[in-house]
Amino acid sequence: MSNFNFLFCSFIFLQMWSFLVVAAEDDSSSEVKIEVVFKPMECSKKSKRGDLMNVHYDGYLAKDGTQFYCSRSDKAGHPQWFVLGVGQVIKGLDQGMNDMCPGEKRKITVPPSLGFGKEGKDPVVPPNATLVFEVELYSVSKGPRNMEAFREIDLDQDKSLSKEEVKRYLNLDYERSGTPKDDAFYDKIMEDIFKKNDLDVNGLITSKEYNVYQHDEL
Repeated sequence: MSNFNFLFCSFIFLQMWSFLVVAAEDDSSSEVKIEVVFKPMECSKKSKRGDLMNVHYDGYLAKDGTQFYCSRSDKAGHPQWFVLGVGQVIKGLDQGMNDMCPGEKRKITVPPSLGFGKEGKDPVVPPNATLVFEVELYSVSKGPRNMEAFREIDLDQDKSLSKEEVKRYLNLDYERSGTPKDDAFYDKIMEDIFKKNDLDVNGLITSKEYNVYQHDEL
């Protein structure tokens, strides 16, 4: 590419970003905006609250395009695992990644009220910042979050889940969906699940730790 073409493309990019900045700053909406960038032809399962998500996402400041997060460079570049709709990510992403298909890509614009709010996230996100996320969903599976699933996972019926029980459940779930994985894949999920849910760090997830919705008693 010639220097002229490079400079011209850079100029066009900056003009487009400036337009997006003005639009974001003028928008006082408190709702998440979703733009579907790519959607696969076939979609057998869409994400919903309580599902286990495997996602890559990049975060930018709408004001000037500064990138403040990239999952591909964080934590050895692994896609992020989290349960949708339970507060493990900001509210804007919980809302913006609902009803997604595996393989789908979205651009999600999050207002301050559903992002990091008046406080921001020092030092990367200033107060009252509108955020733009580029998201790619790799997989979605039934998350260990409802009591029916808890009973199914809890093989010895002791009202707590061991790593072996959860790993067996995930293994069967992926086999049923026709996408079995290797042990390293399941071990990575296990690490994240127990890090986020085994609150007393005893190697077990109790019914109370598991039931984030606090209903449907065992």
